Amino acid sequence: MSHPSLADSWSVDDHGRPVILPGMAGVCYDVRVGSPVFSWAADHLEAGVSAGGAGPPPDAALQFLACVGNPVRVLTGPAAGGTGTVVGKHAFVLCDFPQETLDLLGPGDRLLVRAAGQGLALLDHPDVAMRSFGPELLDGLPVRVDGDGRLAISVAAEIPAYLMGAGIGMSSEWANCDVMLTRAETVAELGYGHLRIGDVVAMVDQDHRWGRGHRSGWCAIGIVAHGIGVIPGHGTGVITIMSGPAERFALAVDRDANIGTGLGLPA
Repeated sequence: MSHPSLADSWSVDDHGRPVILPGMAGVCYDVRVGSPVFSWAADHLEAGVSAGGAGPPPDAALQFLACVGNPVRVLTGPAAGGTGTVVGKHAFVLCDFPQETLDLLGPGDRLLVRAAGQGLALLDHPDVAMRSFGPELLDGLPVRVDGDGRLAISVAAEIPAYLMGAGIGMSSEWANCDVMLTRAETVAELGYGHLRIGDVVAMVDQDHRWGRGHRSGWCAIGIVAHGIGVIPGHGTGVITIMSGPAERFALAVDRDANIGTGLGLPA
């Protein structure tokens, strides 16, 4: 498990103000899946436990192989034997635990992720790519096929392409892509104030099969992985789990669409 970190210099936020805010790494005891995105004095806030890191092996292997929904077990420390769930990726693999386990965890405790899902494919939908999609999510979302052969998925919000920021051009199996919601007035104007960690969202006109980029008529499905960002071009992070032609998806907007419900994550 990672240790908390602090940037070695000031950041400048979207209002031109120098800031140093809590954000990535360590253990966040009071923010978990289901917590609001925009209510914190933080930058790229990672909820729950930030495991490993996007560094040299073995961290790089963990960052690639872990998938949303995979089980996690605590191996050492006061919480040994406790179990949790992979719920996202950012600079670290993000894990959610029951509160009684989370309260006992600390930096340096060892975790075992039972990684599975990279390479998962829907054989009846060969033009839809799955990314960091653990097999547990097939029931946890849930994903079903409607009468027209489309993948029916509920999403908490649809994100237009012009809001997609940092992470465009990066590998879609790796970390996340930021949605440029750095200003409170933008969040309010576009009606995204209800977003929570773990919400399922659709990114419109995005092709995230072999990286991340703009493509009209395509769609990427993702999960809100980290909280508000304050640096221009950044914002709240979304990890990609599916991408394909928009016509392959039947989207229903439901503000309660969150992986915490389907995966049975305790409040």
